[in-house]
Amino acid sequence: MGANDLIMSIGLGVFAELMIYMLLKRTFKLQAKAAAMAIAMLVVLAYVPWAIMVWPGADVFSIHLAIYLTAAYALGMIGSRQGKGWHWAPALIVAFFVGVITINIVFVSVAEQGITGLFAELLPKPRSADVADSRFPGVVSHDYQEKEALYNAYLVEVEEQKVRGWKVNKGWAAKPRLGVATDLIAQVLDRDGVPVEGAKVSGSFLRTSNSREDFSFDLVDVGSGEYRAPITMPKHGLWQMVLMIHKGDDRHEVRATTEVASVPLLEAE
Repeated sequence: MGANDLIMSIGLGVFAELMIYMLLKRTFKLQAKAAAMAIAMLVVLAYVPWAIMVWPGADVFSIHLAIYLTAAYALGMIGSRQGKGWHWAPALIVAFFVGVITINIVFVSVAEQGITGLFAELLPKPRSADVADSRFPGVVSHDYQEKEALYNAYLVEVEEQKVRGWKVNKGWAAKPRLGVATDLIAQVLDRDGVPVEGAKVSGSFLRTSNSREDFSFDLVDVGSGEYRAPITMPKHGLWQMVLMIHKGDDRHEVRATTEVASVPLLEAE
């Protein structure tokens, strides 16, 4: 779920709560707190089962649930204070939750779309123009620290990679854009700079915000230690890439982060 979809679904949900609140107050003559409690129960009984069935992700689910319940609380608090004085403590509680929710929405938006717009202007520019940048190598993509045996194997593989000394230069032939096939290129050299030919190079793109969007790919050996293949990215934003090189008994893994632009190539030009 992108930032726009997230904001839209939150806005529609809060608007629906407001309409139900007014209906309960005016038609059924419920007190403000009773109406707010009914709305909170409706959120739990209706939204939670629906979210479990479609499962948008734990972060999106928690943001929606927090906002819907906070909105119900705010409606009950505001309605009960009509015609009375206003105390700073309830307002401070609402302001705190609004701040937390806003920060979470920003985090989800950055995870989905990357650092764009105002954030891209405020933050310092990258020191390199490369789209994909190397990270610490490993052989277990997720949660290796949770199991001691896998973690020990990971340490052994990392040490073997250091001794092997292969150099992997990777990147895109052009800036990747949503729905546009772009060549992903990897050049594999041994520690002496000699091309590593005849290897099997494959990998995966991992979506940090939704693992169901992960997908795998294979690169084709084009000679001189270079491997490439056209890849069409299905979603814009940030992706983690895990690249695996196999040759004989040697296995080498590198990781990188890449950002996919949302504007198609022809429109951007």
